[in-house]
Amino acid sequence: MTKELVINTTSHETRVALLESGHIAELYIERSRERGIVGNIYQGKVIRVLPGMQAAFVDIGLEKAAFLYVADVLDEMEAVEQFVEGASQHAKPSEGGDDDRPPLPPIEDLLQEGQTILAQVAKEPIGTKGARITSHISLPGRHLVYMPTVDHIGISRRIENEEEKDRLRLIIESIRPQGTGFIVRTAAEGKSEEDLRADVEFLVGLWKDIAKRKENKKAPCLIHSDLDVTSKVLRDILTEDVRRIVVDSQEEHDKIVRFLQTFMPKLSVDIELYDQDEPIFDAFGLEVEIARALGRKVWLKSGGYIIIEQTEALNAIDVNTGRFVGKHNLEDTILKTNLEAVKEIAFQLRLRNIGGLIIIDFIDMEKELHREKVHSALEEALKNDKSKTNILKISELGLVEMTRKRVRESIGRTLCEPCPYCEGKGYVKSRTTLAYEVFREIRREIRDLPGYRLTLQVHPDIAALLYDEERHGIEELEKQFEKQISITARPNFHIEQFDILVG
Repeated sequence: MTKELVINTTSHETRVALLESGHIAELYIERSRERGIVGNIYQGKVIRVLPGMQAAFVDIGLEKAAFLYVADVLDEMEAVEQFVEGASQHAKPSEGGDDDRPPLPPIEDLLQEGQTILAQVAKEPIGTKGARITSHISLPGRHLVYMPTVDHIGISRRIENEEEKDRLRLIIESIRPQGTGFIVRTAAEGKSEEDLRADVEFLVGLWKDIAKRKENKKAPCLIHSDLDVTSKVLRDILTEDVRRIVVDSQEEHDKIVRFLQTFMPKLSVDIELYDQDEPIFDAFGLEVEIARALGRKVWLKSGGYIIIEQTEALNAIDVNTGRFVGKHNLEDTILKTNLEAVKEIAFQLRLRNIGGLIIIDFIDMEKELHREKVHSALEEALKNDKSKTNILKISELGLVEMTRKRVRESIGRTLCEPCPYCEGKGYVKSRTTLAYEVFREIRREIRDLPGYRLTLQVHPDIAALLYDEERHGIEELEKQFEKQISITARPNFHIEQFDILVG
């Protein structure tokens, strides 16, 4: 499978698309005003302890207080490793199994209001919920994840060769500082002791710097910020499978080259600077696929379709035959539709970054053999998904219950906001997203428009945003194309409607 990274960078937004066989598989978006905080380390202050929930609220300087579970306070490896994608625990089990573990002490015995605590963000604020944090710091490197507060060695479950696991474990055991822990990432498979030692030295030095900085800081405050989205994607998903990186910014291109020379000098990958007039995501056909990922209905090639509904508690996916009538009998038609839907569902879960509890309503299948075939196909389709999934058997009603690890917001919640026209029952694109779409449309058309002056007609809310917070984007376009752009508010416009006129 051919993999590529396509990166679109502007002064206000960076979008990174992972392409598999020419189609977008994952999308990462970071806006300069809304940068993600997973991996950031804060000096926080406990503001409320909740014995009934065995959790605490911690002020880390954000709008919403962060949430800390009791398991994230203690040396509880399962809680630590859920934060590290692709990691599996390697511990010596007791003869009695997990039931021999002592019960967790009450959280009120561990934390008190006003107490200062060093914590790391494990999950972004999602919806109405604040960030989830852990007191067990994890510092990701290229090949390893360093856990300075935990005495433990873990190996990625994606490394299947037992001899390789033992080799890596012995290397880490010999070079790690006493009393600390490491999780060996999938990227470490086949790497030499020299490569792993370099990662260890870098991460240990980083932790010493963090520990030194926290001594002079007063809670709540940020102690350490994780990498930007481009560097994070390069660190976490760039492997030998990725053949090419295409980026449309000279500055970003140079930064990627420096990053790879510093952290991945042995990795062979083509880095291309895209300098064509057509926007890079248009050239690769990605804007169409992103727009499709915001839709509620997704059509299948056969004529069937799936409906995707996201709610606060769960996500529902409904499979329908639609226009597909089959060629032989009803049972074969249903099986073919369900198998086709399986591939599309796995694709949409990754692209939309849907997480949490997911209920899939396949079309009812009478034969047990067919149900098992669809279930096996779903498991196979999700093998390339780095987010941890757990799938239960298909019920007689054709329902599948599954979970998918959720760390960041879905694309729908990132690019959209509650619709003012339907009182929050649906979604429209956010004002910021629309402003950036306006910028992209101007870039597409401005070269072909005559004259020196353009008039942009938009909804008053978008006009206010362009006059204020996004004014620099208009000024950047005016300077680049040497044309004057005036903005006119149209109260009768739908919020997503805009026109670009000459003069």
